[in-house]
Amino acid sequence: MFSSSLSAETQRAWPGLLLAAVGAATLSGKAIIVKLAYRHGVDAVTVIMLRMAFALPLFLLLAWWAGRGQRALRPRDWGAVTLLGFSGYYLASFLDFQGLQYISAGLERLVLYLNPTLVLLLGWFLFGRRASWRQFTAMAVSYAGVVLAFGQEASLAGPQVLLGTLLVLGSAVSYALYLVYAGEEVRRLGAMRLTGLATSVACVLCIAQFFVLRPPQALLAIPAEVLGLSLINALLCTFAPVLMLMMAIERIGPAATAQAGMIGPLTTIALGVLLLDEPFSAGLVAGTALVLAGVALLNRWR
Repeated sequence: MFSSSLSAETQRAWPGLLLAAVGAATLSGKAIIVKLAYRHGVDAVTVIMLRMAFALPLFLLLAWWAGRGQRALRPRDWGAVTLLGFSGYYLASFLDFQGLQYISAGLERLVLYLNPTLVLLLGWFLFGRRASWRQFTAMAVSYAGVVLAFGQEASLAGPQVLLGTLLVLGSAVSYALYLVYAGEEVRRLGAMRLTGLATSVACVLCIAQFFVLRPPQALLAIPAEVLGLSLINALLCTFAPVLMLMMAIERIGPAATAQAGMIGPLTTIALGVLLLDEPFSAGLVAGTALVLAGVALLNRWR
């Protein structure tokens, strides 16, 4: 009786776990696509503009679909959505893409995977939320893993690794601030509607940034390969993961979704080795293991 009930519960959980795993894997593929685009001589401003330009219609459609039958946004809501879009998607994406010019896709994913620890630290620092010694221990394990992976890459790639790591860490902090402050708006607007609106704001900012910093004729110089890679980035590594992770959270909850998301860094490292010829070292393996272990412990002890 108990085993049959457990089996039925497991069968119901499988679609959510699959959505979470595939969503994390495709989201992690973003770094690989960006690194491939950089090989064609484009910069972060161009790559992020193309990604957001292709994704904008999809996120506008998501915002409209999620907002059907809901109340109209008030000026306060628009202000909050704009600030959250700036922090969570525009600034976080821009810093991330800039950092990827200097570090490997594997190290980038490890730094971004520190996000749960940053959310906990910001909650403790900004709002005085309690954190146990166990949680601080889990965070220490994760940060030790990043330091180990960073040291290994710095010895191979040189001093620019520090700049790239700091840029990606800034991206992780920016997105953590979005998560910390998004709670009230999620309750007011709903997760899907807020995501669609905030991401649409970020898309507009990224497109506007390109035309402020580059002449319009720069569009004509973009290689066709970069356009194709950016389309893949927008569809498979930006919009699709957002939907899959949201649906996974609805089915199995945020904790289980986060656990299944551990496949993300592993996917990035494997693709980086296979497609980008990035080094696969003992330090990277050990650092990855520490980061994943720390985040797993943090989720367990939260």
